[in-house]
Amino acid sequence: MTDTTTALARPLDAAQLPPAPVSPTVSIPEVDPDGDVAKLMTAFRVLQMQHARVLHHESSTRGLNATDARFVFFLASADGEGITPKQAGEYLELSTGAMTSLIDRLEKRDHIERRPNPDDRRSILLHLTPSGSEVAREIGAVYSSAFREVIAPADRAGLADAFDRLGAALERHSRSVSVAGTIAGLQP
Repeated sequence: MTDTTTALARPLDAAQLPPAPVSPTVSIPEVDPDGDVAKLMTAFRVLQMQHARVLHHESSTRGLNATDARFVFFLASADGEGITPKQAGEYLELSTGAMTSLIDRLEKRDHIERRPNPDDRRSILLHLTPSGSEVAREIGAVYSSAFREVIAPADRAGLADAFDRLGAALERHSRSVSVAGTIAGLQP
């Protein structure tokens, strides 16, 4: 046995080891002594995770990806009025090229159709086909069932209102961060 092999075969003495690295302590100010907001945040994160899983599963079962399904739902919310590709791209936060690919993909699967925009002859409106409406109905039924299972009828309007207000608050925050970032980018 060589000296290196002998050294490796001996048990290590803990006193000879360097100290283990220590993670920094991150302290979050306690603004909610009862823990209600922390519990709410945890529940919200779990809800987001489960939503992503369900959307992925339900979409892939139908040969779609989650963005395709989100677009189908967005079109379903238009109540037959149609959506311009630009509106859809802004909603989904997709580039023009990515939006064109998505439209082509869903049109090829016969879930959407392009129609002339009666208000702007240079533009088109995107509409769901019966197949696309069925996809929205089927995936939406999974969520509707879960809401019915968990939320009492008397609580649904209040929860919908809370979701609306939370969405508005997050949008205000997003806009203020976006504006602050733009202003910071303009400063020398």
